[in-house]
Amino acid sequence: MADGVRLELVSRIDAIGRHLPHLGPADLATELEQVRRLAAAEGIGAAVAVVHALDSALARGERGPLIRGWLAILRDAVDCGMPDARACETFAAACSVRLTA
Repeated sequence: MADGVRLELVSRIDAIGRHLPHLGPADLATELEQVRRLAAAEGIGAAVAVVHALDSALARGERGPLIRGWLAILRDAVDCGMPDARACETFAAACSVRLTA
């Protein structure tokens, strides 16, 4: 993954975190969809898996500080630097544990 793409994704995630108190669920979902699309286009499956899990968390009604935790996992997924299936599976498993906790 190019550093420019990684920086853009991290910047978007950080912006979501800064604006989180002012984002409604629909706006948050829109912002996350933009992150998902860019991550998918760059083959960052781990980030795509986290966005899908975050969507599920939003559907369950998670808000505020709980979402900040999800954003931290999403940032880690972008920064992991491993675009392989194993990284995707690892982050998907971590999200699955978090969703059931």
